[in-house]
Amino acid sequence: MPVERFHIHVSDEVLLDLQERLNRVRWPEQPKESGWERGTELAELQALVAYWRDHYDWRVHESELNQFSHFRCTVDGVEVHFIHERGKGPHPIPIILTHGWPDSFLRYRKIIPLLTDPARYGGNPEDAFDVIVPSVPGFGFSSCSEGSSISNCGVAGIWAKLMTEKLGYATFAAAGGDIGSGVTRYLAANHPELLIGIHLTDIGIIRGLMAAPDQELSEEEQRYKREAQDWISREGAYMSIQSTKPQTLAYGLSDSPVGLAGWIMEKFRSWSGCGGDLLQAFSADELLTNIMIYWVTNTIGSSAHMYYENAHSLPPLGRIEVPTGVALFPADILPPPQDWARRSLNITRWTPMRRGGHFTAMEDPEHLADDIRAFFRVLRG
Repeated sequence: MPVERFHIHVSDEVLLDLQERLNRVRWPEQPKESGWERGTELAELQALVAYWRDHYDWRVHESELNQFSHFRCTVDGVEVHFIHERGKGPHPIPIILTHGWPDSFLRYRKIIPLLTDPARYGGNPEDAFDVIVPSVPGFGFSSCSEGSSISNCGVAGIWAKLMTEKLGYATFAAAGGDIGSGVTRYLAANHPELLIGIHLTDIGIIRGLMAAPDQELSEEEQRYKREAQDWISREGAYMSIQSTKPQTLAYGLSDSPVGLAGWIMEKFRSWSGCGGDLLQAFSADELLTNIMIYWVTNTIGSSAHMYYENAHSLPPLGRIEVPTGVALFPADILPPPQDWARRSLNITRWTPMRRGGHFTAMEDPEHLADDIRAFFRVLRG
């Protein structure tokens, strides 16, 4: 398939089916005097679902999303959906932004105009980008071949062909967080000749460091190892099941919109800088539009399978020589030890950010855009 314009339109039948399911939810009990420590809290989920059922309007948000320029094409048998917005400046450079789980291309909605048209927001037009935001295969409106799934490394290969063969860019920039960080690092490792630089908001869980003997690690690395082990024991259940038995999970989440909302809502609360109050960081409409992207495309199962692929088929990463910027948000998961990061990546900018968590471009888009512009400013030309 050549590159073709794409318009998001969900059928009335899908929306009516969703409404019927929301009208007949069967709620579980929650133990008395318990809250979020056991998982998604009942009253807060009920409030979100009540808003979803009675007030949320997908058509409004569908129309807003369609204000961006959407496209689809096929790369290596994978149907890829992406936004492609041209920069407004004398020499925009192309940048591909890769989202993670359980977010979607929606992660970058707020940051797109900040990068394409910096002058409109008080910035320098010389810092403009052509912005490409794809849906990761198996997420949202990008689909893998039937019955297949793909790893970070595989997505990186598809992105390289998308940017060069489909969109005609000889070189480009890349950025991402969560799964998007892994994809971006594999892009830099496997296709360094194509990359101007990469910008990351995390480096994932560093498995090699966790497996290393303490005597081989610095004090900072030993502290990271302890914190990572503690985090996995408290927060890693989703990762364990998605990397071992994703198909079992998929049945329930694909059939129950409330189950899907509970699974995703908990991560947005735990990983963001909301301070325990989810609606301080995200609006109900923002949360539900992200959940809707999974629901209307029935991709929660295929997105979970990516964890299985990453756990079972990822090749090791060596040192990455492509210039790398890292912006670390205070409420994000497991900030990496800087000495390990500098041994593994050619870091030329390391920025502790003021606020925000894992869903960086949704929580603090202005400061993230500032850091991306500053990092790539010295790499232009």
